[in-house]
Amino acid sequence: MQLFVDNLATVDFSFLDPRRGLLGETWLADVQLAGALDDQGMVCDFSTVKKALKTWLDKELDHRLLVPSQSPQLTMEENGDQITLHWRFGDREEYVDLTCPRQAIALVETEELTRESVAEWCVAQLEKESLFPAGTKLDLSFTTESIEGVFYHYSHGLKKHEGNCQRIAHGHRSTISIWADDIPSPALEGEWASRLRDIYLGTKEDLVSEEGDYYRFAYTAPQGDFEITLPQRCCYLMETDTTVELIADHIAKVTKSEYPTSTIRVKAFEGMNKGAIAEA
Repeated sequence: MQLFVDNLATVDFSFLDPRRGLLGETWLADVQLAGALDDQGMVCDFSTVKKALKTWLDKELDHRLLVPSQSPQLTMEENGDQITLHWRFGDREEYVDLTCPRQAIALVETEELTRESVAEWCVAQLEKESLFPAGTKLDLSFTTESIEGVFYHYSHGLKKHEGNCQRIAHGHRSTISIWADDIPSPALEGEWASRLRDIYLGTKEDLVSEEGDYYRFAYTAPQGDFEITLPQRCCYLMETDTTVELIADHIAKVTKSEYPTSTIRVKAFEGMNKGAIAEA
């Protein structure tokens, strides 16, 4: 007998890709538990399954940077509670350098991060914790939101945030809706999705140096010291912090400056089913 929970949790995170570098992502988690029925006629208590798995995913994946620890493109060292890593990617032999607290990283034991390899790693970790009755087999899978229009992947960090958004390399897979004079504008949506494709949204205040073709961002937040270096072509600089409210406001104001005779309304998403609306 199998017990299933579809769309159990949404996880927003960033990960290191061998071709594209640092990517923000949003996945939906689906779960199946196979086992014998107990004396209540259940494989496992439904509420227990949802709470235990969602808590684990929120703690171990959500708002972290996923790192394929077995990849030959990775160089990494740990110094106390801090991790420093160097990631080489793409045909241009570019790199991402990162130093951050250990709690901001998920070291996934695989050579390349895919939905399948991350799911296998999650199952292996969960089985070690013995969260479910003996003899129960766990199957976990990840899917992405079905988006009819355009979308983009972005990573960022919010140094003023008290929670896990302060981590300098977490992200989202997001869509965007833009209206000009109350008329939907797929063209403007496409323009912004192209500008923000595979991007790191950086706050100018956090930009501490420009080294050749690279930007280095750094800040201290409640969880510790964070620092990241990326190719400038992979970054988009904002004067403000990069909350979704300020992202929506920025897109609206920049679009207004480019189309001054139009009234612009922007609905910017942060992952799935949440975001902000701004007008200019």
